[in-house]
Amino acid sequence: MRTALRALAVTAAALLAATALSPTAQASPEPRAPEEFVALRSVDPTIIQEMRYTTAHTFMGERVDGYRQPVCILTRPAARALHLAQKRLLRQGYSLKVYDCYRPQRAVDHFVRWAKDLDDQSMKREFYPRVDKSRLFEDGYIAEKSGHSRGSTVDLTLVKLPALPTRPYRPGERLTPCFAPKDERFPDNSVDMGTGYDCFDTLSHTDDPRIQGAQRANRQFLKRTLTEVGFVNLPEEWWHFTHKPELFPDTYFDFPVDRGSVGRH
Repeated sequence: MRTALRALAVTAAALLAATALSPTAQASPEPRAPEEFVALRSVDPTIIQEMRYTTAHTFMGERVDGYRQPVCILTRPAARALHLAQKRLLRQGYSLKVYDCYRPQRAVDHFVRWAKDLDDQSMKREFYPRVDKSRLFEDGYIAEKSGHSRGSTVDLTLVKLPALPTRPYRPGERLTPCFAPKDERFPDNSVDMGTGYDCFDTLSHTDDPRIQGAQRANRQFLKRTLTEVGFVNLPEEWWHFTHKPELFPDTYFDFPVDRGSVGRH
């Protein structure tokens, strides 16, 4: 009898251990956004959203980890500031268009893994034709942390109204350098900023002296409009702005980009 009981005890212990180690038992719920985060559409539904990282039209040529739905999520002060800017722009016949907003840390980790794989250069011709991929970290195009993960940074541009539709990217299509003339680059319904979005090139520096005329005026118009509502531009990227002061200056979040992350707000 004692032998049988010991056998039963060993079997029960083994089952408990297996359950504890199983993926189902160990799976933890996805993190959710703090209550200070909102979906931009709930604050201003008129701002155009073209969330690039939910598509394959990225510098990696694939959808980015953590981007489950094409929804712009930001801290509430940043979203409200964009709403103020949008009101002013609409009166002048323009609209903001966002490409990226809050970015989970898992997406940044995806960027890092891609940057370390020097054999994967499928999108080089469009996004970094003049930059050796081995220099992406050294030149500052890729980093292990991003201000986007703190929730108050946004990548965006201007669109002249009425907005024309932008056709979807077709994986495998012929690529054109992101600094080519606007009518040769991948089509975008935005005004001409001199380069496309996410162009890894010094021509993307907001005040690069080679950018003149209407392209320079468009960059300055965007920068001036956003500065007036509390945003600060990153000088190396004409599209990159951070609302100050940041609510979470030292926190890098990792909740996924989907409506459920802010569904209760």
